[in-house]
Amino acid sequence: MSAFTLHDLQCFDAVARSGGFQPAAELLHRSHPAVHAAVTRLEQQTGLQLLDRSGYRVMLTPAGHSFHRKAQATLAELAALQVHAQQLAMGEEDELRVVIGDMCPQREVLATLAAFFRSRPATRLHVQVEAVTGPTERLYDGDADLIVHGVDQSDPRIEWMPLSKIPFVPVVAPGFLRFPVSRAIKPAQLREYTQCVIRDTARHMQGRDYFMVEGANQCSVPDQQMKKEIILQGLAWGHLPRFLVERELEEGSLLSIAGRYLPGSVEQLVAARRSDRPHGPVAQELWEFLSSSKSQPAGRS
Repeated sequence: MSAFTLHDLQCFDAVARSGGFQPAAELLHRSHPAVHAAVTRLEQQTGLQLLDRSGYRVMLTPAGHSFHRKAQATLAELAALQVHAQQLAMGEEDELRVVIGDMCPQREVLATLAAFFRSRPATRLHVQVEAVTGPTERLYDGDADLIVHGVDQSDPRIEWMPLSKIPFVPVVAPGFLRFPVSRAIKPAQLREYTQCVIRDTARHMQGRDYFMVEGANQCSVPDQQMKKEIILQGLAWGHLPRFLVERELEEGSLLSIAGRYLPGSVEQLVAARRSDRPHGPVAQELWEFLSSSKSQPAGRS
C-alpha cells in the first residue's frame, strides 16, 4: 500500500458527503476529473473499493463506510492543527470584543473581566451589551470574540463553558392586578394587562419570544434595568432575573406571581466563543482564566 495524500482524502470525503463527483467538485472548487482521479487513486493506493458506482448516485461500500469514519477523524484533527498553528502565529491582540447579554449580572461579570485585563494593558477591552438573540448573532457574524449569555448548546460552531444559573421570575407591583395575587394565576388572566418585554437587538437572525402572553399589549425596553423600573411603577408586568429583584421581593415593592401556570424559568449563563475559528493568545488566556476561576457571577436563587 502506497501513501495517499491529504488532497485524495479531502476529495473522497467530499464525494461521500455530497453523494457524487460533480457536487463534490463544486464543494471543493475543483474540476470533476480532478476529484474523480483523486478518489480512484485513493482506491488504488489502499487496495479497497471505497465507492459503489453502479447506481445513479455513488454509494459507499462497507469498506468505504469504515474508511470514511477514520478519514473524517483525521481531517478533523488536521483542521484543529491548522487552527492551532494560526493561533501560534498570532501576536497579542490589540483589542478583544466581548458582548454581554441582557440576562447577565453586569457588575459581577465586569469585575471578572477587570481582574483579567489589569495585567494585559496592551490589549484593549471593547464591551458591548446586546439583548435576546443579539449576542449570539454578533458571535456568528464575527463581531465578538466572546459572549456572556445563553446559547444553543448543541451548535457545533460554538464552544461554551457554564458560569451560573439565572432564575427568571414573573413579577408585578402591588395593586397592579385587579384580582388577588396567587400561585394559581393563568396567562389568560394577564391578557388585558400590559406586558413589558426586552427588545431584541438581532439585526437579521430570527428572534425568540420569551414568556409572551398571546394577545396582550406590550411595551418593549432596551434592558432589564429599564424593565424593572417600568414594572416597579405599575406600568406593566414581566419576567426579571431574580438577582435583579431580590431586594424588592423581600421588601414587598414587587410581588412574585410565579406558580403552576407561570413557572418562570432557569437559564444557563455561559461564556461562549466560536469553535471553528482561531483565537489569539490573549483570547485564549481569557478563556482559560474564566475556566479556572469559575467565579459563578450570578449563582443566586
